[in-house]
Amino acid sequence: MAQRFLFGRPVFKIGTSTLTGGTSYLSLARLAGLVEQVVEAHRVGIRPIVVSSGAIAAGRQRLDFPRDQKDVSFKQVLAAVGQSRLMHLYDQFFDFHAVTSAQVLLTRSDLSERQRYLNARNTLLGLCERGVIPIVNENDAVASDEIKVGDNDTLSALVANLVDADLLVLVSDIAGLYTADPLTDPTARLVEEVPAITQSIEAFAGNIRSGLGTGGMATKLAAAKLATASGAQVQIVDGSEPNALLRVLRGERLGTRFLSRTDPMESRKRWILSGLSRPGKVTVDGGAARALLQQGASLLPAGVIRVEGSFERGDPIDIQDREGRRIARGVANYNAADTESITGKRSSDIERILGYSYGDHLVHRDN
Repeated sequence: MAQRFLFGRPVFKIGTSTLTGGTSYLSLARLAGLVEQVVEAHRVGIRPIVVSSGAIAAGRQRLDFPRDQKDVSFKQVLAAVGQSRLMHLYDQFFDFHAVTSAQVLLTRSDLSERQRYLNARNTLLGLCERGVIPIVNENDAVASDEIKVGDNDTLSALVANLVDADLLVLVSDIAGLYTADPLTDPTARLVEEVPAITQSIEAFAGNIRSGLGTGGMATKLAAAKLATASGAQVQIVDGSEPNALLRVLRGERLGTRFLSRTDPMESRKRWILSGLSRPGKVTVDGGAARALLQQGASLLPAGVIRVEGSFERGDPIDIQDREGRRIARGVANYNAADTESITGKRSSDIERILGYSYGDHLVHRDN
């Protein structure tokens, strides 16, 4: 019987402690089991993204260096060695299931600078649309200020926001958020559901840390606060639990669940509709208007007949029909000058006209 999953675009953040099983080395059995769950979800139409730690641990294992050497430059050496090994293992395990994976290395600047943010979003969504599993990690080998507590917890929340994910799963070596440290306090209770992250909830985090990873419970709460604000449900689960990823996708109460504060699509729609920064707009012909209104289609440059105002790539713009009625608002994939150049042209001509291409659509239907 086919499984019923409640989420369509999840982000799985897999911590170092999960990948190592609490040892100093990557556990091939753990990695194979996690990949198998991601593949099972992928095969029924879910488009998962994996944010993976473990590069430094893989590098330390490959070079057989002690764990007590922790200076930043040395960690960058380990990350450079370990990243290729980690991705090689992911690639092998996904390839065993006839699924393609791709490495995406990011830094915070990629997610804070406008054009790079859009490029990262387009790349991740493009991979998902083509049935490829993105494996995301920080570019630790060159980003010296990125190797610090909470790197990939925060990165996973930023990625969830980037792709409008409806679920973020923080896979760790602890079952979830407890009222106290369960390793030292026998009265500690698991908090199963968090409607809102308040000061009292944050106080539970304490100083609980994983054995090999860089993130603690406080960084997971910070990531949960960021992701739930953008519309994703967040769940902290123990990676050693059998089929933890699939069980969360089915809506099972596992670990600690943080309820989203809004729907991700509604949140993005509100942002698009509220964009007042630039008075850009395009007028479309009757065919394009019908495709937008009746079919929920993307806007192609061939359907545009006039461009007005000044706007940059990534700005929300008005889309109006020949009578001047606004029929939609969307995020432009090209700036005003480029849009003017490709107005009325076929998508296949974009690269020839501009010398580059950001895709076939002036406004993608997801935007």
